[in-house]
Amino acid sequence: MALEVFADLSVSPSEIKASRPIDLVHLAKQCLGDENLELEILRLFDKTMVTYFDRLKQAASFDDLAINLHALKGASAGVGAWAVADIAKVLERELQEGRPVSVERIDDLGVAVEEVRAFISRMLVNDQNH
Repeated sequence: MALEVFADLSVSPSEIKASRPIDLVHLAKQCLGDENLELEILRLFDKTMVTYFDRLKQAASFDDLAINLHALKGASAGVGAWAVADIAKVLERELQEGRPVSVERIDDLGVAVEEVRAFISRMLVNDQNH
């Protein structure tokens, strides 16, 4: 199913990476082309994002912020959710440099998380329809 999304190869890989909330080529490589594993990883990743983003919003200490940002960054990079990984990386760096993490920046991360979650939801629905 994931490979069907790339039927139009007239766009470059960098354009694909920039236009999709999840880099499906990266995910396919991580899962060695096993489409069932890709879908299971996406289900787990969706739950992981919800858990760690909720914890991030409730974090009150430096350590809590750092742990949750790091978890979001790592999990996102693993599946190719580059926008989430990049935003989390910037927030993590700002935190380490002693800058406060603003509510607005967390909201920006939340927007990226929701885009990825909506994309995952569409993929899972499409899989059920096939």
